[in-house]
Amino acid sequence: MHLGFPLRLDGRGRLASVDDEEYLRGLVETALFTRPGERVNRPEFGSGVDQLLFAPGGDELAHTTQALVQAAVQQCLGDLLRVEEVTVDAVDAVLAVTVVYTPLLHGAPSGERRVLRIGRGETR
Repeated sequence: MHLGFPLRLDGRGRLASVDDEEYLRGLVETALFTRPGERVNRPEFGSGVDQLLFAPGGDELAHTTQALVQAAVQQCLGDLLRVEEVTVDAVDAVLAVTVVYTPLLHGAPSGERRVLRIGRGETR
């Protein structure tokens, strides 16, 4: 079991704990939404996707986002998961990012892929 992120209390007033699946999902989200240099003890952690916020949309932005996300997740979390696929779809002014990964944690079902989708104001 792992501490939940963001830190929160459970029904008993203790720090909430989460299973491996929710823990990994939170780590992937954290890697995506953290800037490199933002963490003092891990300055290389993060993707820098926020720097593309006001970049002109289109295929170039989708390809750049895909490269940044794939590189960041592999570099930051490569010991915990294997990135299978990253896709970025540009629809109007919204980018939808999908990360497909396989957990490498001890005890995780072998070969079972997980999908994280971020876009249109939703994280799943």
